[in-house]
Amino acid sequence: MRTELGKVRGLGSAKSGTEHFWHQRMTAIANVPLVIYLIYFILSHLGAPRAAIVTSLKNPLCAVMLGLAMISVLWHMRLGLQTVVEDYLHSEGKKLAMLLIINFATFFLGAIALYAILKMSFGL
Repeated sequence: MRTELGKVRGLGSAKSGTEHFWHQRMTAIANVPLVIYLIYFILSHLGAPRAAIVTSLKNPLCAVMLGLAMISVLWHMRLGLQTVVEDYLHSEGKKLAMLLIINFATFFLGAIALYAILKMSFGL
């Protein structure tokens, strides 16, 4: 028989739940206009040749909006996947491995997306 305090000792708050919660909510709010712009951009360039897309991306506002969309969507994705892993994986080794994979994959995808946007924006 253990007391309630004894059951939870060492399993209390990690002190970062509120910050994580707010980051998820802020990226979700930021994603609304950014994803709307991303969908507009994709639909308006559907079937267009590469030259037309590169010309559009030479507009700094367009390049910045697409870059912000990629950063915000990937950050939001990383936060959501982190929550799923922390909530449903109970093995510390598997949890650490999955969190490392998620972080590296998100960074890699972000680097590729930003590189492509910058390359087309500067016409290289």
